[in-house]
Order: sequence, then structure tokens, then C-alpha cells
Amino acid sequence: MKDIIVIGGGLAGTEAALQIAKRKKRVKLYEMKPTKFSEAHTNENLAEIVCSNSFKSNSITNACGLLKEELRILGSDLIPIADKVSVPAGQALAVDREKFSIEVTKTIEENPYIEVIREELTEIPKNAIVIIATGPLTSEKMSNKISELTGSDKLFFYDAAAPIIEKDTINMNIAFYGDRYSEERGKEEGFEEWIERIKNEEASYINLPMNKEEYEKFYNELINAEIVTLHDFEKREIFEGCMPLEIMAKRGIDTLRFGPLKPVGFTDPRTGRRPYAIVQLRQDNKEGNLFNIVGFQTNLKFGEQKRVFSLIPGLENANFAKYGVMHRNTYINSGLILDNTYNMRENKNIFFAGQITGVEGYVESISSGFLAGINAVKILEIYQEFENIDKSILKEEYEKRKVVFDNNTVLGALSEYISTENSRFQPMNANFGILPKLEENIKDKKLKYQKMADRSLNYINNIYKKLKNGEK
Repeated sequence: MKDIIVIGGGLAGTEAALQIAKRKKRVKLYEMKPTKFSEAHTNENLAEIVCSNSFKSNSITNACGLLKEELRILGSDLIPIADKVSVPAGQALAVDREKFSIEVTKTIEENPYIEVIREELTEIPKNAIVIIATGPLTSEKMSNKISELTGSDKLFFYDAAAPIIEKDTINMNIAFYGDRYSEERGKEEGFEEWIERIKNEEASYINLPMNKEEYEKFYNELINAEIVTLHDFEKREIFEGCMPLEIMAKRGIDTLRFGPLKPVGFTDPRTGRRPYAIVQLRQDNKEGNLFNIVGFQTNLKFGEQKRVFSLIPGLENANFAKYGVMHRNTYINSGLILDNTYNMRENKNIFFAGQITGVEGYVESISSGFLAGINAVKILEIYQEFENIDKSILKEEYEKRKVVFDNNTVLGALSEYISTENSRFQPMNANFGILPKLEENIKDKKLKYQKMADRSLNYINNIYKKLKNGEK
């Protein structure tokens, strides 16, 4: 086992290749452009920025900003390139997209440890350590091979995800716990006793009741809100899969009240009557600090989601850990397949990186490539040390040597999220909601995030700073 192969020359793949090369190991980087282009790519350079040129906030009180700082300290190659070609964008890191891709391509092609091969791979190489970083628009032939590798029921081709809310920002003076029809199970207690119980009951659903006036205000803002323009190739697949909330609403003012906002089976604890409409939030992670808005798949722009969904009683001060999305996105059910280094649980020779793993965003993709690249080297070193090693010994040795990060860091929390089994797995971007809570209860959001950032950077600086120089 001598070769490390990276499939895909996007953000994750190029970061992975550079991390491998930094450790003086040879790597072959396969990129199908210019032989073949996806529907969204247009130029021949590596690390092409397809959508926004923003890498989001640079502030460490923003989770993506903190992740960038973690990567800077640890020795990412792509984040410094982004810094170098940045353009004015206030507190955000935005790049000149052409200069960024050109600079990354130059850095890769000039590296003596990296061989760039411009052709489409239609098979996953055997007898090699492979990082699959083919992105959200993976070619059909490679998608078929990934499906064979992971199981067809674990590969998805579009992302229709509802917004996710941080639980401690929900107004529980309005919201109440309970499943649909749960009050029927409490009739014997008497209404007052039942109300008191559900106010304090921890459950997998949180309910937000709306009266007629609140519902109609929300409805009118929803149907007039700005939406994201999809590519033609996305529209065909997505609208066959499920309908955006705003499209459903335009069918009639009461459509949502007979659909995802159906109030049947609930009693509003404030009034003792059935609410006019109800929004349900469902627990999204095992810690119970993230809840998704049930049935709220949407194409609204992110700013519009914040504005419109904050009109829902109980969400007026909600913090959105993730906004809803509906777009073409090839990704695997990583929670069933990968460990927290993006390595396959059942095949230690294969890593995944980038959006195909379920991380969302430029910086998040870079972080996955960073971690996969470092650990691919660990696998190679084990092969170089042992002759004719069997699978059980390989797995045992890798568990001892793999580089993982504490979940108090965004880098570690994100890799933990995507590797945690979840029957409703959906892609996730960097956010403070996936990090463990602080020991102290801090209500001021900015101060709380500053404390979380301090906790992360203290860990990074004191324990893993040596990785910056490619040390073991």
C-alpha cells in the first residue's frame, strides 16, 4: 500500500492533498475538469468557487469564524490563501474567486509531492488509500460506485432540510412540550394537572401555538418573501422529492393549516383551546439542544428565513443553527458510515471529505479535507510499519494513532456530528449549537460565544499547535 489518492480537486480535496504533501508523502490528485464539467462548474482551475465568494464571518464569536481561526492555527493551507486574496467585506472573509482558484491551483501544481491527474475516475481505486472528495455534484458513474460502496439506501442526491434552532433560544413561556394527541392520554389527570405536567415535560417535540392573527401575518410574509433561484437541473429533482413550504402556502391561505401547521390533537396551554395553527419543533440531536422546524423545507433566502420564521410566536429571539435548504446535493449518511476522522468504519483504506460527507459550506469542507488528509497519512504509516497487516490490526493501530479533536472545538464538534448515528441525518454547517454547553449559564449570546471560542482556542493552542508544522 504505497499510494494515497484524492478524488476531486475542490476545496476539501486540495486541502487534503496539501496536508498529505506537508507530511512529505506522495499523493495523486484526480480532477475530472477539463475533460468533464459538472452542471455548475465553468473553469479549469482547482478549488473553483461556484456560489458566493464569502467564507462567512471572521469573528470568533461566529462559529464559522472560530473554525477558520482553528484552521489557521493548525496549519491549513487554503485559509491563508483565502486571507491573501481577500476583498473588502466588513467582518466577513470574502475572496476574489478567480485569484483564489488560481492561487490554489498554482500551490498544488508546484508541490513536488502532488501529482495532478486530469481525468474522470469511474472506479474507486483498490490497493490504495483513497479520499473521496467529489462534492455535491458527483458524476453519475462515481455516484454509482459510491452507492455500491456505502449501500444505495445511504446515498442521497438532493438536500431538502428544514431550519434548525438552538433550544435555549426558544421562548418556553409560549412553547410547550408534547406529541400530537398527548392531551388525550392525560385526560384522567384533569386539564390543570395535565397543563402543569407538559410545561415541565422533556419530550422530542416542542410546540408553538398560533392564533388567527399571528398565523395570517406569518402567512402573508411567507408567500411574499424572496427565494433562492435554483439551477434548472436542480428544479427537476427537488420538486419531485418534496414541496417547499412557500410553494405549498401559495396554494391557499389554509393549506398549511391542513399540512405541516395542522393544529389537530393539541391544546394551547395558554387558552385551554385548540390553537388556530401550530408549528412543531423536533429534537435533532442526541444532546437535545438542537430542534428542527418540522415540514419547513424551503427555498427562502437565509435572511428572509430569519425575518419570516422569527414571526412565529416563541421564535422571536431564536438563533438559527442552520437555515433550511433545498438544492442538488450528493451526500452520504455519514453517521452510519464514517468515524470522527471521516474514515470509513468498515474500510480503513477509504476516507470521505467535503460536502459529500454532510458538512455544508466552504470552510467546513476545508476542515474535513484537513482532517482526512492528516489521518490518511496515519493509515499509510501503519502500512509502512507492518508487513501483511490484517484488517483487525489495522483498525486497532489506527484507533491508537488517529488525530481527533475535542468536541469543544468546532473542528471536532463538526466531525462528531457527521459521525453520530441519526435516523434523520441531514447536512450541517458550523454552529455553536453542536458544541457542548458551558458549565456556567450565560444569557448574553455574544459573551457566551466568546467563552466558547476561548475554550476552543485554549485547547487548540495548548495541545495541537504542533500540527501547524506537520509534526506527528
